[in-house]
Amino acid sequence: MKIVLSRKGFDSSSGGHPSPILPDGKMLSLPIPVELDELSYDEIYAPSGKTYAEVIEELDAGAEIGCEGAHLDPDLAPRTRPRPPDWLPAFGQIEGSATHLRSQGVSVGDLFLFFGWFQHSEEVHGRIRFRDDDNGFHAIFGYLQIGEVFVVDEAAQLPNWLNYHPHAATVRRKRENNTVYVAAPKLGLRPAYPGAGVFQFDNRKVLTKQGESRSRWNLDPKIFQGVKIS
Repeated sequence: MKIVLSRKGFDSSSGGHPSPILPDGKMLSLPIPVELDELSYDEIYAPSGKTYAEVIEELDAGAEIGCEGAHLDPDLAPRTRPRPPDWLPAFGQIEGSATHLRSQGVSVGDLFLFFGWFQHSEEVHGRIRFRDDDNGFHAIFGYLQIGEVFVVDEAAQLPNWLNYHPHAATVRRKRENNTVYVAAPKLGLRPAYPGAGVFQFDNRKVLTKQGESRSRWNLDPKIFQGVKIS
């Protein structure tokens, strides 16, 4: 089984702020703003029931997203949006990124681990804000074990439930090597868990070395032990 680390969510160039670790430990990766995407941040829901737009506004990150769409990819959490009964988590790649994965033989059974820039948050008077004692770090927030691979072009016939995905949209069907990786129903290593999901935060998910800039890493070999998935 191949393991692929993939950076996703808000960063300094897209969004301009970290994603929050919510006060209860849930990791809320904020999808980057992309002009081509039609999905609104008002249509995506955090575990608290607030929309992503509300969370971003409370974190004082709203100026960076403007009126652009939310690129919800990877789409890992069932309760983020209304779902059809046959929905499965999915992740898309195009052009050079998809070509690289294909050349490395990444396919069914392999595992994506998604990481991003995170910072702890707290709730004050019913609103979420970043904690002042936290400068942010890279951390693993989710995973997807590949159950099926779709190469998406203008002629591709996808399952009806997958047509919502941003990589199924017409604008990306014309892009080279547009590929969607759909999660397996169950995680092969631990069948009691779903084939994709979002981690509850703990320090073993942190990639950044303590006291260093967030891009300097210390990979912990215990990262797969005792994980909690929300």
